[in-house]
Amino acid sequence: MDVRRCDWARNDLAIRYHDEEWGVPVHDDRRWFEFLTLEGAQAGLSWDTILKKRDRYRIVFDDFDPTVVARYDEAKVATLLADPGIVRNRLKVASAITNARAFLEVQREFGSFDAYIWRFIGGSPIRNAWQSIEEVPARTIESDALSKELKRRGFRFVGTTICYALMQATGLVNDHLVGCFRYAEVGDHAVGR
Repeated sequence: MDVRRCDWARNDLAIRYHDEEWGVPVHDDRRWFEFLTLEGAQAGLSWDTILKKRDRYRIVFDDFDPTVVARYDEAKVATLLADPGIVRNRLKVASAITNARAFLEVQREFGSFDAYIWRFIGGSPIRNAWQSIEEVPARTIESDALSKELKRRGFRFVGTTICYALMQATGLVNDHLVGCFRYAEVGDHAVGR
């Protein structure tokens, strides 16, 4: 039997990510920080590139512990920029550190980053009903609002397109195509729009 997936899942790594993670609601702060960091690193690159480097990111970014990343100094930045296993872009590496500090501030204010970010969509995932990949937007009113708010709080590499990709990855929206086998599985927790 042929399994129907979203069109973008075309190689083993992407298929596994699509089938197991993409669009599943996230409620763990460390996972939120991981996705925030990886989506920022992806800017201008393919998500496949990031998936290939993800395991190395987990190692060199201390399993995405924002408390540890927030304390990174110039020596650590130099080590990261010398590591071919990650995206060696000074601005992206620096943004991970800046974002870790802003992330900790959000946690202090709201109790968790999770409690903070789910407010942008009213607490329940948005369930879209796209028939084809061409229908899926690159940004929405919600991603515009999230981007604006994150920037106001000092986050970097959080433009509206990056924020929408973050929303898709973490289950704030269910953007699996209607014909994809994951649409219904992920959608059990989503509300229609």
